[in-house]
Amino acid sequence: MLPAGRHARAPRTREKRRAEWRRRIRAHLPFLAVLLIAAIAFGRIGLQHWREGTTELGLALLLAGALRASLTRTAAGLLAVRSRRVDIVTYVLFGLVVIAVALTITGGPLATR
Repeated sequence: MLPAGRHARAPRTREKRRAEWRRRIRAHLPFLAVLLIAAIAFGRIGLQHWREGTTELGLALLLAGALRASLTRTAAGLLAVRSRRVDIVTYVLFGLVVIAVALTITGGPLATR
């Protein structure tokens, strides 16, 4: 029997460690989904498909806004930065602006041929 002190807690079992790991991963799944779409978008931008990639970045922001609107603060994970209303308005507004800019730019050195 361990003495009552700093090390008195029973060691965690493998099942408890796995359950805690799953809980931590599940808490960040919405953020990881948005991050995955953003990474794909940056890849497309890097491959000279800047208009499609930028549109996908806007869609990632819209997805972040939708997830923030539908999930609780705890379930939203890292998407919950400010208050719920401010997060939703910011994500949706920036997403719409990025999509609008990507779709309305014509001419210039980045124009598609």
